[in-house]
Amino acid sequence: MADENAERGSEWWRGCVIYQVYPRSFQDTTGNGSGDLKGITARLAHIASLGADAVWLSPFFKSPMADMGYDVSDYRDVDPMFGTLEDFDALIAEAHRLGLKLIIDQVISHSSDKHEWFVESRASRDNAKADWYVWADAKPDGSAPNNWQSLFGGPAWE
Repeated sequence: MADENAERGSEWWRGCVIYQVYPRSFQDTTGNGSGDLKGITARLAHIASLGADAVWLSPFFKSPMADMGYDVSDYRDVDPMFGTLEDFDALIAEAHRLGLKLIIDQVISHSSDKHEWFVESRASRDNAKADWYVWADAKPDGSAPNNWQSLFGGPAWE
């Protein structure tokens, strides 16, 4: 299937087989109970042998893990739980050697409250990143501005 998808050029993804990997529950190579990038790299040949054309990699960036890694605090680094940037470079190299494409689940639509963008946005209504997040003043009694609920339970404003 990889040759067929190569012929599609910019639409390589149409009809290809994509294997999703959630790093935390994949293979653990350190014995700490959590999967890691080295574990994924070690299994890429098996994934390719299944006929996959691409691997979709769920977040592995630095995170306080309040949202299972989707609350990214640094998009430029690997969370130590999963390894290092060098481990990620090795994963990319092995994927490409095997003819696999790598799709990174880069969650730009939201971040951790620890991310520098959030911290800067929150610091002032007048700074360059003030409008990078949705802000609203509390009601006069101090309660949330509206009844928006988080998918994780409770008000979306916390």
